[in-house]
Amino acid sequence: MTDPMIVSGTANDIDSLRQRLIAGSIQVQQQIIPQLADLGNQGLDVLQEFLLKRRDNPATWIDGKAYQVLYKSDAPQAKDFLQNHFPEGIVTLKSSCGMNYLPLQQLLAKQDFQAADRLTIEKMCELAGPMAVKRKWLYFTEVESFPIDDLQTINQLWIVHSEGKFGFSVQRDIWLSLGKNWDNLWPKIGWKSGNNWTRYPNSFTWDLTAPRGHLPLSNQLRGVRVIASLFAHPAWSK
Repeated sequence: MTDPMIVSGTANDIDSLRQRLIAGSIQVQQQIIPQLADLGNQGLDVLQEFLLKRRDNPATWIDGKAYQVLYKSDAPQAKDFLQNHFPEGIVTLKSSCGMNYLPLQQLLAKQDFQAADRLTIEKMCELAGPMAVKRKWLYFTEVESFPIDDLQTINQLWIVHSEGKFGFSVQRDIWLSLGKNWDNLWPKIGWKSGNNWTRYPNSFTWDLTAPRGHLPLSNQLRGVRVIASLFAHPAWSK
């Protein structure tokens, strides 16, 4: 539902939206960001100001939503701003082993969730080592030794760029809420319907209409052990 304040771009409108973006609830912020996106350069200025004020704190999905507006904009001011202040994206790309997560951030910022899912598995295989890269899938024992920083970075990228809907920790929270019942988890996150597993790739939903926890897939057709190792990883207790 569109916010009752239909903005016209006046100074009062802009200032009102700015204040509501800063002080409003997450639900209000979620409404305000696309309104600002429709206001051209004036709206982009407010979003830039918003992100600068929040940059010393870990990015949330609200930051991700504001960032995506600027990332998708053709306005030179938006491109210059991101290059100067967020050259690697809105999420800090920490890695204990020198892994480059910038391509993953860029795919997720564009909401290309299918390509981002493929790249996520590729990066996880790189973390596991040359044998995993060659076979293109993971053993659960390899997941156990993943660096905490790297797994947290991958997870945070998915959360921030999906309005908080996707990510390993999101899937884990759902699993815990279901009493750690795998049979109940699969249909809840859209990986199974009745007795039928969701078929890759065309039967999965590659956008934000998907169920919460739908992505990333994390070798979903290779049984429970890989995802169980992910959920047991110490990254989620830090």
